Amino acid sequence: MKSISIYLKKIAMISFTLLSLNCTSQKIELESAQSQNIEFLIEQATNLWEKRSDTIAVKQANYFLGLAYNVKKTNTQITDLYIKSLFFQGMFLEEDNNIKDSLFLKGSEVAKNSVLNNNIFKKLVQNSSIGDSTFKILSALSEAPKDLVTSMYWWATNKLWYLNTKPAIERINERELLEVIMHRVISLEPNYDYGGAYRFFGVFYSRIPGVELSQSKTYFEKAISSNEAYLGNKVQMSEFYYQKSEDKTSFIKQLELVKSLDASMNNNSMAENLYYQKRADKLLLQQYTLFE
Repeated sequence: MKSISIYLKKIAMISFTLLSLNCTSQKIELESAQSQNIEFLIEQATNLWEKRSDTIAVKQANYFLGLAYNVKKTNTQITDLYIKSLFFQGMFLEEDNNIKDSLFLKGSEVAKNSVLNNNIFKKLVQNSSIGDSTFKILSALSEAPKDLVTSMYWWATNKLWYLNTKPAIERINERELLEVIMHRVISLEPNYDYGGAYRFFGVFYSRIPGVELSQSKTYFEKAISSNEAYLGNKVQMSEFYYQKSEDKTSFIKQLELVKSLDASMNNNSMAENLYYQKRADKLLLQQYTLFE
């Protein structure tokens, strides 16, 4: 009887081992299939992003990236493209403010989570011995490594454009965070996104009460001088600085210049340049309303 009991236990152990091996094998196969699927989604999204002058391509890219992101939220290859593609759609392709805001907010949150969940960043937060959690995050952002420039930049940029249509108090409440992020970007990679951090401050300081408007002008001029071939710097200076300073002559002159330039003078930003030329057209049509 005892020998039968031992025999049955051995059979049970063997069965359990085989079942475990089978489950492990299935898990490995599932993970492999999942990995291959994500690689496929990234490849498709990347190809579509390269065709972003096509409205449908960008929206399809965001759909694929959204699927991939829901599975692998820590994959920087996914997040780095997703956060700028969401911005692109919100900035250039949508007219409805609610849709634009949802895209900017999504881009900001994805970028923020990418920063906060980064292992190096988490160590910087942990190593900060003074202040509350907010102070520690600000301190860590001021010391963040160059590897986080993309996530930090799109965190702040998407947030700025989300706040652009909100009451001024909401921009004031976020001012310290956004300034810390973008000053760090400038210190690490000032020409990222064609002088994007300078362009950011040009817009931001035209939208914050109590800030000298001359600061907006200074930052826009830095953006333009560092990246003459990127038309967005000129268009945004017209839309924000020249409009706020009530300089209609410079507003018209700069937008007419944008329209006359070759959008393909920088192949990497040709899609953006084409959209900014359309924006220049739209702003010129609105000049009588904007300068009443």
